[in-house]
Amino acid sequence: MPECEFCSIGAGEAAAESVYEDAENLAFFPLRPAAIGHTLVIPKSHYTDFFDLPGPPLASLVQAVSTVGAGLRTALRPDGMNVISSAGAAASQTIFHTHVHLVPRWRDDRFGAIWPSNGPTVGKEIADRLRRELRTSGP
Repeated sequence: MPECEFCSIGAGEAAAESVYEDAENLAFFPLRPAAIGHTLVIPKSHYTDFFDLPGPPLASLVQAVSTVGAGLRTALRPDGMNVISSAGAAASQTIFHTHVHLVPRWRDDRFGAIWPSNGPTVGKEIADRLRRELRTSGP
């Protein structure tokens, strides 16, 4: 997909500060990082979002995320790390090429909390609906 910014980076046609690469994936720093060490991990092939990835590329991406995350933990010694993959505009996805954010976190950093303190109550009705869906659409 020539119009996809991440496809261009994955193909080596656009510049990025890459920190890891294997045959199927690439990790690089975003232009506007949320924290020191914030890293994006992408599959080099185009997939719209995390749910678009078939089994083998998904497994490969997860392994790359784990490898890069371990490297970040060793290199930067953060207190924690967010691993985020947004799917769809409502989830704040702005580049529609699968990518995983690794965001090193430190106590009292400027990033702040990412979850609302007062979320909705999830009841039996929602759980039953999800269980039904998972039984009918399972592997």
